[in-house]
Amino acid sequence: MTTTSSAARPAGAPAPAGRRRLRTARGAPAGSGRRPPLVLLVPACIAALFALLPLGYLAVRALERGPGYAWDVVADERTLQLLGRSLGLTAVVVAACLVLGISLAWLTVRTDLPGARAWSVLATLPLAVPSYVAAFAWLAAVPQAAGFGGAALALTLVSFPYVHLPVAAALRGIDPAQEEAARSLGHGPLRTFLRVTLPQLRPAAAGGALLVALYVLSDFGAVSLMRYDTFTRAIHTSYRASFDRTPAAALSVVLVVMTVTLVAAEARTRGRAGHARAGTGTARPAVQLPLGRRQPIALLWCGAVVAVALAFPLGTLGYWLAAGTSATWDLAGLADTAWATLGVAAAGAALTTALALPVGVIAARHRGRRAQLLEQAAYAGHALPGITVALSLVFFAVRYAYPLYQQLPLLVCAYAVLFLPVAVAATRAAVLQAPPVLEDVARSLGRSPLRVLREVTVPLAAPGVAAGAALTFVVCMKELPATLLLRPTGMDTLATRLWTETGAGSFAAAAPYAATLILLAAVPSYLLGRHRT
Repeated sequence: MTTTSSAARPAGAPAPAGRRRLRTARGAPAGSGRRPPLVLLVPACIAALFALLPLGYLAVRALERGPGYAWDVVADERTLQLLGRSLGLTAVVVAACLVLGISLAWLTVRTDLPGARAWSVLATLPLAVPSYVAAFAWLAAVPQAAGFGGAALALTLVSFPYVHLPVAAALRGIDPAQEEAARSLGHGPLRTFLRVTLPQLRPAAAGGALLVALYVLSDFGAVSLMRYDTFTRAIHTSYRASFDRTPAAALSVVLVVMTVTLVAAEARTRGRAGHARAGTGTARPAVQLPLGRRQPIALLWCGAVVAVALAFPLGTLGYWLAAGTSATWDLAGLADTAWATLGVAAAGAALTTALALPVGVIAARHRGRRAQLLEQAAYAGHALPGITVALSLVFFAVRYAYPLYQQLPLLVCAYAVLFLPVAVAATRAAVLQAPPVLEDVARSLGRSPLRVLREVTVPLAAPGVAAGAALTFVVCMKELPATLLLRPTGMDTLATRLWTETGAGSFAAAAPYAATLILLAAVPSYLLGRHRT
């Protein structure tokens, strides 16, 4: 009988198909090193160019008065101060979100915590609270909270679910055999977690931390209410205070460079790790760790987080609804505004998910500079202030597509540019969870790349992609700066009405819109938490 071995195989000859499949089943991404098919590459390039559109606007604006003037703005001492403030705020919020997100995910997934499923869902619901509502609640109760501490607190409490959700999903997908082996060798629970479990959580935690960092860098509402100067607030002030757009554009370029650096660092941290499972793909549940006498401490920790992140802002809104004197309950206007918010958020989520699908599949299944550039391009627009993205689209529409000016499609496009990374990250994680060997089998049976995508990849990743769409829907509902500038004449969303009333000092009048916004955003957030549990 003739056998094929590495010694007998000529140099450069491909490995046998069975061996290639074996390597894939061990976790290497399918398609690694292979050029992405055109059915993915073409729409991914369109999505990347779409996301890079604001950068073209920035390049035109930043160089409008010459490179020397732009450099003077970037090298100014004030710019360096803003850089330090933005990076400091981002570092603190990311660190706090990692602690909150990982600890809650561990307690609700891997321990016998009473009511673990309910705690996991409650830990997801802060996604429904806009950062400016959280900041308003804390300022109303503790005016001294204004500044760095208040901004860090408000942003942490609304963004830690970005870490909690992917880490909890990763904990459910990790094969517990390695942890059981570590414990059989005498390692305690803490040492097993630090040396075995935590390294496997690194891709999920890094992806969540990246979303938090980008969210903090692009936030405008919370830092404005807390009166803490960051790049976004300085850019917004510069746009509003002067007709000269060059300084704001130059500051935005610095923000983009920070974004690319963060995305590259996250990609390096993520490495080549994946979550694909060999065999049938059926997950074996891990044995839950008994908390014993530490159970009250765990319950107290979960209760404290939910209380400050969810109960406190809701209680503040309830107070203003009950005790306010300037509230005007225009139910018809409130219903129209809520309906407009739902419609524009749904359209934004649909377009964003459609653009993210090819980019996410390529990022998960293909390695190389091309895939890396496409993914990084998709992230480019997320750290831009909403007003910068909005002005770039206005610039584009006025010059090249005037019928879109001040129309709903332009606002939906702004949402897609801003929140494409949210959908890309969810799609990439969902595709990584799907066994790549099934796609290899489909290709070996003669299926075209489009049929493999339609019949294998998308159905396997559909729950994760749908979760990403729900998350995108929530963030579209809460978006404020771009909506203020791009909304069609006569149209209001809950966020813009809330901002208008708050700006006029009518906190009680703003409360119904804030409460409705949180209520509507809580529905997909709740379903998202249920899906992940």
